Amino acid sequence: MSKNIVYIRLRNRYYVKPNKNIILGKIAQIIAPDQDEAVLKQLIVYKVQKADKHLVVIDLMQVIRVIQAEFPDVEIRTFGNPEIIVEIVSKTLNKKPNIFAITFVWLLLFIGSGLAIMNFHHDVSMQEVHQRLYLLITGKSVKKPLLMQIPYSIGIGVGMILFFNHVFKKKINEEPSPLEVEMFLYQKNLDQYVVLNENKENWKKK
Repeated sequence: MSKNIVYIRLRNRYYVKPNKNIILGKIAQIIAPDQDEAVLKQLIVYKVQKADKHLVVIDLMQVIRVIQAEFPDVEIRTFGNPEIIVEIVSKTLNKKPNIFAITFVWLLLFIGSGLAIMNFHHDVSMQEVHQRLYLLITGKSVKKPLLMQIPYSIGIGVGMILFFNHVFKKKINEEPSPLEVEMFLYQKNLDQYVVLNENKENWKKK
């Protein structure tokens, strides 16, 4: 391989089965001369072992060593993430969801959210507020101001749909919902913890 420039950018995450080889083309985007790109993509970066459990962190320096061992004269330029998290999965990712687990979680969330809303309404005396508003608007005092309560109840449901930006599996627009943003931030923080913890373990081994 002549003195060529190779551009590498590691992906965020990669899934692999146990005892499989992790090749460079699966964990990174590569731009290289046509005659060399195919060879680079097939380089073995790491072999999954039983001791790896379910997560492996591959550092960019490790990737560079593998490339230079095969092509010592190549000039490597890197972009993006300095590490990639490889998740070892023993089962297929496309397995069908458990209908009983989904039903249980759905009932648990439905009952829990319902109790939370009712407790909130009780704490702030929402019925008394509706009665007061009805009295101010109509001049009549009623025990059950349905004219206020029914639109308010419908508004809670519509507001939840707009807040989470989902109607069952269909999204209302392309913007991420607050729940999706929080899940993204949680996953990002979790990945950072895994990377830092893995680096500490590597230093201890050394």
